Amino acid sequence: MLLTAALAYARHGIPVLPVHTAGPDGCSCDRGERCEHPGKHPRLRHGLTEATTDPRLIETWWRRWPSANVGLRTGVVMDVADVDSEEGWHGLCHVLGGSLPEGPAVRTGSGGWHFWFSPTGFGNRVRLLPGLDWRGSGGYVVAPPSRHATGADYRWVHRPTDDLPSGPPALRELIEGPHPPWHGNPDARTVPFHRPIAHPERYAQAVLTAETDRVARAPKGTRNDTLNRAAFALGRLAAAALLDPREAAQSLEAAAQFAGLGRAETRRTIRSGMSAGRRAPFTPDPTHRAA
Repeated sequence: MLLTAALAYARHGIPVLPVHTAGPDGCSCDRGERCEHPGKHPRLRHGLTEATTDPRLIETWWRRWPSANVGLRTGVVMDVADVDSEEGWHGLCHVLGGSLPEGPAVRTGSGGWHFWFSPTGFGNRVRLLPGLDWRGSGGYVVAPPSRHATGADYRWVHRPTDDLPSGPPALRELIEGPHPPWHGNPDARTVPFHRPIAHPERYAQAVLTAETDRVARAPKGTRNDTLNRAAFALGRLAAAALLDPREAAQSLEAAAQFAGLGRAETRRTIRSGMSAGRRAPFTPDPTHRAA
């Protein structure tokens, strides 16, 4: 069954790779019960770079490892929204305008969801929103009928069709992330976005949630830079009257303190980043630029 599924995915142009298997004794990798990601990491020495659509190679792999889970490289045929909590479910609904996509959907072995979209061209974004990761170029997902460490199988709720849904502008802009500060014409007032945003207020709240969460979880050595980028992004939204600047600053300060940054350093960075952002106000519709 696993080999049959792997070959079917490959026939549709999706590069496939064998993934370790989880069982009663832990992961099939050398770490066994000590593995932190049982049944989720590649069996191949070079990992994702060896993913292929070649049926002969796929058959060779599954003859060697008949119980291998099926991994699919993202960013080629599809990108995947990886939802692993109720919070992530509601966050994705919010960005999509109140409803989930009608395209392919997988119920994961842990009880989460994978929603397939047409490729955006963007890479992976871990914790795009709380409980929501994005798997794009350079990423992969475990696919049905693979087995999760819980013992449950990944299963299709809505199977793939020829036409995958495109992410709406608000989702695409969130995946792309904040633009860097404008270093061109000092009189410029905007950094152009690619597409209009249908629900700017919803988008702004989603960005506030995502950026503060990113700051709170930023690894040591990246915290101040992450805070500066977040402050810039929220400053742009505040300049467009889509966020209250005081609320945004307070949220960032609380997130930075949670991450371990000092109060004085935090306030300086927020003040600087938001000031830069205000000089390049966010424009929901790029065809209507501020003067």
